[in-house]
Order: sequence, then C-alpha cells, then structure tokens
Amino acid sequence: MNKLKWNKRFKYPTSTRALINDERIYDISHEKLPSVTTILSATQPQDKLDSIARWKAKVGENEAERVKNEAANRGTTMHSILEGYITEKPILDLTERGGEAHSMAKTIIDKGFPDLEEVWGSEVVVSYPGLYAGATDLAGIYMGRDSILDFKQSNKPKKAEWITDYKLQMVAYAMAHDFVHKTEIEQGVILMCTPDNFFQRFIINGREFRELRWEWLSRLDTYYSKRGASGEAPQTESGNFVEIPKNEV
Repeated sequence: MNKLKWNKRFKYPTSTRALINDERIYDISHEKLPSVTTILSATQPQDKLDSIARWKAKVGENEAERVKNEAANRGTTMHSILEGYITEKPILDLTERGGEAHSMAKTIIDKGFPDLEEVWGSEVVVSYPGLYAGATDLAGIYMGRDSILDFKQSNKPKKAEWITDYKLQMVAYAMAHDFVHKTEIEQGVILMCTPDNFFQRFIINGREFRELRWEWLSRLDTYYSKRGASGEAPQTESGNFVEIPKNEV
C-alpha cells in the first residue's frame, strides 16, 4: 500500500518538450530552453568522449546502439512504474521488459523509499529562466533534508566517480528550483537499480554539492560559449547519456 506523504507546497509549471536539431527543448511560459541533459551531453569531457569512441569501436556501432536503446527503453518503463506508484495510478506492463522493470522499481521502492519523508511533486518540471530547464523524478524531503531525487537504471553497478553527470543533474535541478521557488535545496539523491536488482543509493550534499554547483556553472558557460561562437546549438549525442560497461573500456 502506498503510504507516501504528500505536501503540495509549490505550483510546478507544465511544459511541452520537443527535439529541435537534436536538442531536447522545453517550452515553458513561451520560453524555449535547452534541457539539462542536452547541455551535459554537449559538454562532455574529452576523456569520456574518447572512452565512448573506444567502446563503440570495440563492440561495433550496431551493438552500441542496441545496448543504448535497450537501457533507455528499460529505464523509461521503470520510471513510468515508479511514477504510477508515487501518484497512486499503478501501471501494469506484462511484457518481458515490463516484468524486469517492475522488479527493478519494486527494489527501489523497498530499499530507497523508506527514507522518503515528504513528496512535493512527481515528474517536477523546473527551469532557470533564460538558461535551462528539466524534469526531475521527484522533489521532497529525504532523510530530513529538502532534496531533488532521480531514479536511474544501470546495466551494471556504478562507482560514485563514474556518475558525475548524474550528480550535476541533481545540482542543476536544485538551483533552478531554488531560484523560482525560493527554496534552499542542498541535497541530491540518486536511487539506482540494475536488471538483476542490485540497488545503489548515492547521496550528494555538503561540500560535494557546493563544489558541483561550480562545475555545473562551468559546463553551462561552455555550452553557451560554443553556441555563441557557432550561432547554433552544439552537437549532442541525441540528448542522451551513453552508458559504457566499465569492463568494456
């Protein structure tokens, strides 16, 4: 039974999303803004781009595309199931992928949700006017702190140093939420599960959270510098992060 405590403290905006020139764009209050994931994809460090290239060369373009699409589809299904649980509008997917996603979602609920004390919103759209926008899976109070939460699927377990972009997402969403809603969010929570139901929780706060703010602002500046120099949006990897199995690089 769903026992999540809701507190609709904030009025979150609605938005439309579209892909324009391979960029994911949010239209909020008639302002078209690039998504956080688009900005991060367009400003990947060179060492990560090199790793992606080596992995693709090793497994082949077709296999790399298959792995990426399979993970993306599984993640989308898992997110829908979790959103249905949070909003008390259950989703039942009887496909093979659905069964896998249901199991992963249940693992996140059983192991990650007990510390979720209050929900402000699910699939929360946030924007920093004039700069960027995005949608975080959940905003609320986690382990006593105002927090931004995201749910992630992963093909294999992760180390904290491998998920910098996921952490930067949390920081970007928090900064946008703070600016518009006058909050002071200083914690990001990533709840992650693999297809074999290995659960991981990454909590970003304190000094790490503050330092990541500066890193996000640097990536944001790089994005707009590239855009200003060329007059158009930087090229992205279809607006998605490419997950490379660590034993493949």
